[in-house]
Amino acid sequence: MYLKNIEVHGFKSFAQKINFEFHNGITGIVGPNGSGKSNVGDAVRWVLGEQSAKQLRGGNMQDVIFSGTETRKPLSFASVAITLDNGDHKLPVDFNEVTVTRRLYRSGESEYLINGSNCRLKDIQEMFYDTGIGKEGYSIIGQGQIDKILSGKPEDRRELFDEAAGIVKFKRRKNTTIKKLEEEQRNLVRVTDILNELTKQLGPLEKQAETAKIYLARRDELRELDVNLFLMEYDRTGKLLEELEARLEIAEHELGETKEAYDETKAEYERLEKELEELNQKLDTLKEEQQENALSRQQYEGQIKVLEEQISAGKQNSEHYQNRMNTLQDEISRRKDETAKRKEERDELLSAKKEIRSRLEREEKHLETILAGVEECSRAVEDGKNEIIELLNSRATTKGKAQRFDTMMEQLDIRRAEISKRTLHLKTEEESLAAEKKKAESTYKSVSSSIESMNAECVRLDEEVQKLQDRLKEQNRQMETGQTAYHREASRLESLKNLTERYDGYGNSIRRVMEQKKQEPGIRGVVADIIQVQKDYELAVETALGGSIQNIVTDNEQTAKRMIDFLKKNRYGRATFLPLSNISGRGGIQNTDALKEPGVIGTAATLVHADKEYDSLVKYLLGRVLVVDHIDHAITIGKKYRHSLRMVTLEGDSLNPGGSMTGGAFRNNSNLLGRRREIEELERSVGLLKKDLEEMQKAIDENRSRRNVLRDTIADFQEKLRLQYVEQNTAKINLDQIAEKEKNIRESSGRIRSEQEDLMRQAQDLRSDHSGIIKELEESRKDEKELEEFIETKQKELEEWRAEETAKTKELEQIRLEESAVSQKERFLQENLDRLTSETENAQKECDELAESLKNSREDTRKKEDGIDALRKAIEDCGKKEGEYSAQREQWQEEKEKRNLSHKSFFEKRDQLSEKISLLDKECFRLKSQTEKTEEQREYQISYMWEEYEITPNSALKYRNEDLTDVKGMKKKISSIKDEIRKLGSVNVNAVEDYKNLLERHTFLSGQYDDLVQAEKTLESIIQELDEGMRKQFAEKFRDIQREFDKAFKELFGGGKGTLELAKDEDILEAGIKIISQPPGKKLQNMMQLSGGEKALTAIALLFAIQNLKPSPFCLLDEIEAALDDSNVGRFASYLQKLTKNTQFIIITHRRGTMNAADRLYGITMQEKGVSTLVSVDLVENQLTK
Repeated sequence: MYLKNIEVHGFKSFAQKINFEFHNGITGIVGPNGSGKSNVGDAVRWVLGEQSAKQLRGGNMQDVIFSGTETRKPLSFASVAITLDNGDHKLPVDFNEVTVTRRLYRSGESEYLINGSNCRLKDIQEMFYDTGIGKEGYSIIGQGQIDKILSGKPEDRRELFDEAAGIVKFKRRKNTTIKKLEEEQRNLVRVTDILNELTKQLGPLEKQAETAKIYLARRDELRELDVNLFLMEYDRTGKLLEELEARLEIAEHELGETKEAYDETKAEYERLEKELEELNQKLDTLKEEQQENALSRQQYEGQIKVLEEQISAGKQNSEHYQNRMNTLQDEISRRKDETAKRKEERDELLSAKKEIRSRLEREEKHLETILAGVEECSRAVEDGKNEIIELLNSRATTKGKAQRFDTMMEQLDIRRAEISKRTLHLKTEEESLAAEKKKAESTYKSVSSSIESMNAECVRLDEEVQKLQDRLKEQNRQMETGQTAYHREASRLESLKNLTERYDGYGNSIRRVMEQKKQEPGIRGVVADIIQVQKDYELAVETALGGSIQNIVTDNEQTAKRMIDFLKKNRYGRATFLPLSNISGRGGIQNTDALKEPGVIGTAATLVHADKEYDSLVKYLLGRVLVVDHIDHAITIGKKYRHSLRMVTLEGDSLNPGGSMTGGAFRNNSNLLGRRREIEELERSVGLLKKDLEEMQKAIDENRSRRNVLRDTIADFQEKLRLQYVEQNTAKINLDQIAEKEKNIRESSGRIRSEQEDLMRQAQDLRSDHSGIIKELEESRKDEKELEEFIETKQKELEEWRAEETAKTKELEQIRLEESAVSQKERFLQENLDRLTSETENAQKECDELAESLKNSREDTRKKEDGIDALRKAIEDCGKKEGEYSAQREQWQEEKEKRNLSHKSFFEKRDQLSEKISLLDKECFRLKSQTEKTEEQREYQISYMWEEYEITPNSALKYRNEDLTDVKGMKKKISSIKDEIRKLGSVNVNAVEDYKNLLERHTFLSGQYDDLVQAEKTLESIIQELDEGMRKQFAEKFRDIQREFDKAFKELFGGGKGTLELAKDEDILEAGIKIISQPPGKKLQNMMQLSGGEKALTAIALLFAIQNLKPSPFCLLDEIEAALDDSNVGRFASYLQKLTKNTQFIIITHRRGTMNAADRLYGITMQEKGVSTLVSVDLVENQLTK
């Protein structure tokens, strides 16, 4: 198996589709920095499933899509496909060629394909298991990974060794098995919870079934007595109700007439009250308008003051502008005068310069005449020398010395003039440099200050980024905690919903009926589902409901009848139904004073919530039950009201009419009412947790976005900072150059002073030589006295000419110096003229600007004065409104007084009628209460008959026994039977059937429990087997890797020793791996003590050792030999060629030695900016054609 080609399109810098063809051997990929070579390695890593954008040198996964250039648009997708030859079928697929493709679209969608068919990333990873290929394998070694292998922690190197040892697939299987084990354990916990719940119910239900048989026998006897007693009492209360209703009708008629009169009076009273209220509103509105009017007036006055102050300030500004303009005009006039004066001086200098040049020409002509005389005299002296050779020669030598003295003196004078000129030039240049230096220092200080402020801002932003990073860490920790709590609560909710949906805790007959709810829409649900109760009252309400809590609510009696037939037909037991069409709310507590007793919380009906359609049902079940805080208060209230009330306490104790009490501890409280509340609480809790998680995730995303924005801002600041540093360096270089120039000027000044000293010394030496010449002439005259007169005469004549020549030469030099000085003054005057012209223009410009400002200021002042006039007019309008408001207020106040008098009279009349209504209402209430009490007795009897025997008054007639007429004896018999039944306790008539069903379910779940326990043991044994196999295989392979590493190390280093060690006292499957290197001639060293080249070569030796032991089909290396020197590159290339027997190598490189070892080279270039293109050279073919 080997890599045949890579096809890249739209990935990073590869804008066009590019196909890399590969063969066995070594293929090199070369090109300049930034051309996109490493993108080839990134493409292979990406297509094999890399999910980290950071590993691909990007910020997010969208960065791998070509983002466009100045001339190209961005692409909408990135695609990479690699094709492998699978002729040896090392990959577990039935294809000779396997093409793996990955595409990513800018919309965020992505896809993986194997030979054109869509697949999962997991499928690709599993296909490459145990081949060394993959993002965690050793087939792709990118930039920086060499250092990561060596510099990382020992435990971080595990992936590489696990892949080499071939245990990665076993580790993945182990992880999968662990996940299955955790899932089975969760299932086991759920089954255990349900099983425990069923076990708790099983014991009590068995006892209930035993009691049920006794209960049913006594109940039949009791029913006959109760029904006959009920029929006698029902007739008596019917007659009493007819009498009470007649009396109530008379009282209600009189009450109605009184209420009509009251309503008429009340309507008139309310009309007057409404009129008064309208008047008050009008007065309040008027008052508010007056206040607003006064406030507006104050605001107008304040605005006038502000405008007046602004006008005053504007006038002051105008005065300031005028004064400044006058000053500038004076300054312009002064500078014009100075300019004219400077021009006159320049004209005078030009005239003087012309005169000096004229003098210079005349003197030069005169000098030529003198030189002609000197030449003539010299010829005469020469003739004398011809006559007297020796004397003339001696005389000529002396004259030659004299001439040299004169010439040298002239040259010294010329050099003095040149030095003076250079000194003046240096002073001018020094002044110019001083101005430049001041400007450069100012620039340098400004840039340095800017750099300091930007550095401070960068530090602040870095601190903010760090704070955001810390906040993100804390938020991630809170996110993990929140997710744990969310999953825990969601699991509890799911378990509780399952119990509720299956109606666990209800009788078998109830469950069977509720299973028909979908087929029978008339079934509304059980009472526990319909009623909602606060947690504090659950126990009390459940006690008040008693067995009714499991009653089934239907829309009408027909639905109830069908369900009763259904239970009979299938022998599912018995159930109680509450048809909404038949149920009417019984009257509440007759004696309302009981509600005010200490400890009374209210009636049970007021403590529950249900939909409006169930109001009658709630009143029917709970309307006559008092809820009391504890039993002591209940006992006191029972005694006070002669045990005529039914009461329950918050702890679940109950007191029944007649004085019986029920209480004690609950063995197995089903808490049917609490289930729904608990589900709702859990749903709210889960919803809140989910919302918190979403908000937390949103906050995390916002913080991440803010962090990224800050990082971008820091990058912008750093770029600006870099430009500022460049500017600072430029300013520093300018300062250095100015300093260098100053230094050169100082050195030039020193050289000039040195030359001046040399000239003075030379002049002194010449004068000393001149004295010797004169002495020599005197001695010559003594020796040659005969020729003295002739020679002296000619000599004097010659000296006169020479002296005149010297004087003239000095005069000419002086004239030239004067000309130079005049030229210098002319230039200085011209510079002053230019400066004055510039200053005059600037002053004129400022003067024009001030004139414009003065004009604008005056215009603004005019507008503000107009504004003041408008505001004063508005103030006058406010004054008029104030008078109108006062008049209206007086009118409405008088009207209000009249209405108050009428309102008072109607109030008195309404009170009289109200008192009469109250008396009549009390009488009606008394009659109604008596009627309701009677009806309540009837309803209680009807309800009792229905609850106990499901018998209505009409159906009770068929049970009439004419022999039973002794009411007292019947009550005594009933009491005796009830005592027997009461001694039996709470009886579940469906207990036998329920016990049977519950036992079946318990047996089924016990079997499931055993299966889960067995599955858990099986999975644990699989994990143990995998661990043992992995330990054995890793130990064997690790020894092989140690051996191969030492061999490769010695061959690459030319000696030495390489060692691998497992961390001690750790599990071999998790232990870190230490790499110890001993290059030739050195001691064993930790990797951190090696040089960069030694580290790289050690890592390469490790990779080559793994390739020797377990070759991967292909290996892509990205500049891993960059740190090696040429000799090590040679050894690297030689070793690489050995490995090509089993592995195909693709190497991204800059090193010539590696290139020479390659069979083929691909060149990556960027002929177009930002777009990588491909060129190739087949080195093998080139060698064959040579």
